Amino acid sequence: MNKDGITLFLPPLSEKDPLMAKKQKVLQARSISLEFQISFSGSKCEEEASQVLDKMVQAARVLYLDELELYFAEADDSGPFSPRNELESLNLVLDVLSSSCQNTTNEKQQILHMLADRVLEVIDSFGVKHTEEMMIQEDKSDVEDALWKWGEQNGVRTKLRIAYYEGAGRGAAAVEDINIGEVALEVPESILISEEILSESDMFQVLINIDGMTSETMLLLWSMKERYNPNSRFRTYFNSLPQEFNTGLSFGINALSVLEGTLLFEEILQARQHLHEQYEAICPTLCSSYPDIFQSALYTWDQFLWACELWYSNSMKVVFTDSKLRMCLVPIAGLLNHSLCPHILHYGKVDPASKSLKFTLSRPCKEGKQCYLSYGSYSGSHLVTFYGFLPKGENPYDVIPLDIDASKGEDLPTEATTSGSDWTTHMVRKPGPFKKNGHYGLPPPLLAHLRAALQEDIIILHPVIPNSAIINEENEREVLETLISIFNPMMERLNDSECLDSGDSSWDVKLAQDFKNLQQKIISSVIAACSAGLEMGDHL
Repeated sequence: MNKDGITLFLPPLSEKDPLMAKKQKVLQARSISLEFQISFSGSKCEEEASQVLDKMVQAARVLYLDELELYFAEADDSGPFSPRNELESLNLVLDVLSSSCQNTTNEKQQILHMLADRVLEVIDSFGVKHTEEMMIQEDKSDVEDALWKWGEQNGVRTKLRIAYYEGAGRGAAAVEDINIGEVALEVPESILISEEILSESDMFQVLINIDGMTSETMLLLWSMKERYNPNSRFRTYFNSLPQEFNTGLSFGINALSVLEGTLLFEEILQARQHLHEQYEAICPTLCSSYPDIFQSALYTWDQFLWACELWYSNSMKVVFTDSKLRMCLVPIAGLLNHSLCPHILHYGKVDPASKSLKFTLSRPCKEGKQCYLSYGSYSGSHLVTFYGFLPKGENPYDVIPLDIDASKGEDLPTEATTSGSDWTTHMVRKPGPFKKNGHYGLPPPLLAHLRAALQEDIIILHPVIPNSAIINEENEREVLETLISIFNPMMERLNDSECLDSGDSSWDVKLAQDFKNLQQKIISSVIAACSAGLEMGDHL
């Protein structure tokens, strides 16, 4: 700190971050520092402080880039990169400003408070812009009311209530205004359902002695039986669960027919085959060998699939007070719906002081509004398969992977340096705005790889061409035509796949068709971007 100003620091990159090297390259390429000077002298101190704030946010965005965002980041793109990245970045800057206010004079505090208020305004407006409102159909039923009372009796504290939303089913609405940093839901560690509960079960001594038996499989088997246990201390929780989860794992033949030509079709078939093999290898033998513990009526394939869908769609990874990471079910919290721009980003560690799992807000939630959780940075295919829905809005994680062999350690041209190097896999998503700078809205690492690979072919075909500009222009055409040749057949396969009668209104067919439409939009937009690049002709 100095007499006429203050120095603010963003935290350095962690050496434990596997993306540290790539993020450092981005910071260096863009001349971004993690140290910021705010001057409090002069007539334009507020204006200059606001400019510093913008730089802090841009730097924080780089710190929170994930691998996919790094891959798609262009050299001149300063963000926002995704709703998750933006909320993480703004909350970090807010924390830095708030902590700095505690260690400075009143005069300087005024400017810092002004900047903090500005960040709060940006977070609020960003959330409103990226969240689609849902209409409440009805409030909670007797089943949910019983679950809420059971939770309160077991120490659950919350500022939420259960409501049914049109097109989304159950969700949670705020009963009062909840601000950033406040706890919307607090669930005691004592009612988290994890492997710790297994030791209380009569099946534990049987399962623990079976070679290769994992705690995850034990919990599946425990859930299948506990669901019907009248004496279970979790009976109210199990009674509140749906009879059917309606995930992609339950898709019928008609829905799968719609998905032919997509990668999701193969993913669902492979997942179901894996689960069938797991079921056949475990359940029939247990029911035959230990009929008193494993009653065959409770261990059918349908019951097994229900338990799998329960844990896939409702489980959370949580660090307990003993510092061990466990997969667990969290009563009440499972009612929170997912959003690309959630109110709650972090909830993975039990607070040692209160011995409870706290769900703290990263953006405000107004009274009566639905409070959203982040299930994770998942693609639509993952959310369909394991959760049974596609999120509202444009999901930055909806990508189509490409089977292109990329050499590790590939030396990328300058335009790709901000996305890092050594990319060994490639992908596309819906292109960003078209630019006349050789990007076309497509990922720089993919373009760099194709340019490098096809450049060699052109030099071999035209070894006497001395003009590098001509080679570059021909190279660009080769790149764009190659991409079109990859995606045209994909579009044809989707167009040729079975189109069912529009009268089929079953949930799985509708969801499958929505996913297929999403894939067609991504592919058609990539083809359009490449075609626009080709039409530039001599301006390439």
